[in-house]
Amino acid sequence: MFEHIKVLIIDDEISIRKLLEFYLKKHFTVITKNNGKEAKDWLEEGNLPTVIVADLNMPEMDGYALMEYLRTNDKYDGIPLMILSANESSSDRIRCFKAGADDYVIKPFNPEELYYRIFNKMKRVNNI
Repeated sequence: MFEHIKVLIIDDEISIRKLLEFYLKKHFTVITKNNGKEAKDWLEEGNLPTVIVADLNMPEMDGYALMEYLRTNDKYDGIPLMILSANESSSDRIRCFKAGADDYVIKPFNPEELYYRIFNKMKRVNNI
């Protein structure tokens, strides 16, 4: 449907990656990575997603380190960043928003809700 929108999913849980890929590929181009380091390497190869959905708790490079990398690099600072995490505390959400996250979705989640969060954000940003 909106194949020109590239969604980068970063999560160390294969079940989450597969679920999101299965659901979102009906609407967007979906790229998946296992952790923040893989995502960073992919980005540094010159790839640019339209939106990033990232877990917080991952090996090698967690979501907090990834957020810092993205938000301190002008090349990636404008890419909407959605956090997908099992961390439910308000302090975690606030920390993410302070670090530059645009949205925070708590696991378990409904993939349709995530789709509409992405779609609505892209609609406002890109006038689709």
